[in-house]
Amino acid sequence: MDEVFKALADPSRRLLLDSLNEKNGQSLRELCSGLSMARQSVSKHLAVLEAANLVTTLRQGREKLHYLNAEPINAIADRWIDRYDSTRVQALADLKTVLESPATPGEFVYTMYILTTPERLWQAITNPAFSRGYMGHAIESEWQKGSTYTWVQDGLRIDDPEQVVIESDPYQRLAFTFHTFTPELRQIAPDLSEEDIVKAAAEPRSRVSFDIEPFGDGVKLTVIHEGFDPAGAVREIITHGWPVKLSSLKSGLEQTA
Repeated sequence: MDEVFKALADPSRRLLLDSLNEKNGQSLRELCSGLSMARQSVSKHLAVLEAANLVTTLRQGREKLHYLNAEPINAIADRWIDRYDSTRVQALADLKTVLESPATPGEFVYTMYILTTPERLWQAITNPAFSRGYMGHAIESEWQKGSTYTWVQDGLRIDDPEQVVIESDPYQRLAFTFHTFTPELRQIAPDLSEEDIVKAAAEPRSRVSFDIEPFGDGVKLTVIHEGFDPAGAVREIITHGWPVKLSSLKSGLEQTA
């Protein structure tokens, strides 16, 4: 956490985060063009932000794209804001922009570091007995490429032949098409309106991937949700849902380590 506070202390680095908050997934060239900083300075500041896990990167062809990562901000909120209720509302208002930063059109990227092993993390994602407790949902599948799955949450079971496992490389990578938006979803998500569900169901089928990499005493987990309409209902739903589920996953795994 010291690295996060140190990274945020520099105004130039905060400008870079502001730029990514306005448009996530920028290349180094794009970031330099939008700020009055030399390319070398931008590169150094990005390295500090990446080391603090405030920025995560993905390769797209020959370019490296930079994404604002909200997980460290969530960790600060969990550790400090809950303890000071008198300033909670204002602090959350100040963090709102970062926590709800828009992803690159059609893409949501979230990176976190968890003190666990690739094997335990894989089990927590794929084994219904564990994922139900860690993330609030379970996925029942044979976890073979091309196999279908059932999404289970709070007694609701969602089956659909288009719910398919795309990639399954144990302890390294898992990818699947996202669950179907059915009218019954309102049973477990009363905040969703019938209109929200109808809109989400009419949008293209999106995809989710979990990339797992060993990192020091733990693992680096990158979750990418992509393929949805950037202005659609799915994007709004998942950008609020995934951070909560992944924060719970991290807490659960580290508490039982």
